[in-house]
Amino acid sequence: YLVREGRIADAEKAYRDLLAEHPDLKPGWAECFELLRAQRRGEDALRLAEGARAQFGDSAFSLALKGAALTDLERYREALATLEQAVEFDPDLALVWHELGYAAFRLGDRNRALLALEPHTETLRLRGRILRDAGRYQAAEVAYEGAAQAAEHREQRVAAEREIAATRRYAFYAPRRPDGLTPAERWFAETGTVVLASDDATAVPDDATLAAAFVDLARDSRWRFGQVVALGPALPVWRTMADALGVPLVGRIGFDPAACPLVVAQRPQPADTAWSTLTGAVAEHATGLVFVLEHLPEPAATGADVIGVLTDAAGRRARQTNVAHALSEAQHPAGRLANRRLVPE
Repeated sequence: YLVREGRIADAEKAYRDLLAEHPDLKPGWAECFELLRAQRRGEDALRLAEGARAQFGDSAFSLALKGAALTDLERYREALATLEQAVEFDPDLALVWHELGYAAFRLGDRNRALLALEPHTETLRLRGRILRDAGRYQAAEVAYEGAAQAAEHREQRVAAEREIAATRRYAFYAPRRPDGLTPAERWFAETGTVVLASDDATAVPDDATLAAAFVDLARDSRWRFGQVVALGPALPVWRTMADALGVPLVGRIGFDPAACPLVVAQRPQPADTAWSTLTGAVAEHATGLVFVLEHLPEPAATGADVIGVLTDAAGRRARQTNVAHALSEAQHPAGRLANRRLVPE
């Protein structure tokens, strides 16, 4: 409960207090370990694993925790040796096989990883990832489907369903494997968001070029918006877009979720409450879309449905727009725009 509320420090203290009072409670050790792992606190997780080893001795459980911590610290050879020792203590403990498969995957030994994985939700998700990275998209989707069916909690099922959608988008580029995709293609596969400037070029696209490409995409897709809603800096290009689409340009106060709005911004603005409110309303009503001119390749900055160009620390990448390619992605049944109403009622 505390973790779901975002109270990580309180959750850790509660686990440690519980273990101090009931040191033989293995689920408490495991859940506290996963809490540290989720926060990428590898050294703390390793110390906790050593604490479990002091409590339970050299057992499959304690060695599985230690092996998992070593994997997260990228000490893969040590992790495999520790996990193989855990197998000797208890070859029927699913946790050991899952961590052994994950360590082998991180080391790059995919065949060994597949052989180690037993069929339950987390291992099936890992199996799906291994198969997807190898370009075996249909087999990966089957693994993720199995993970969804085996899910014990809603969060597990939602995560598996998200991977199913991503796998279907990756399959759009078959027979190429994920590591053979362009950054824009991989972004679409991972997030379902369309990138307009996806082709290599020598020049950086300006605002006018990106806006014109979006207008072309809207026309080719037969999208019709009721308004353009501008967030952030008042760029001249927003008026140009609104005039080209034949709709009024309004600010955040004029936003109407029923009008099939086109919400536009220079880039995502996660710190602005208006950004999360308006983009959330677009998604909730499944009407209209969100367009940003540029976007860092960070999935955590969510909300955009169409991106002009990806950026990096130096600014916009040198790319040219490809509306035909963007159109094919926008029409994908597993994309962000699937089942979205993009014409006014």
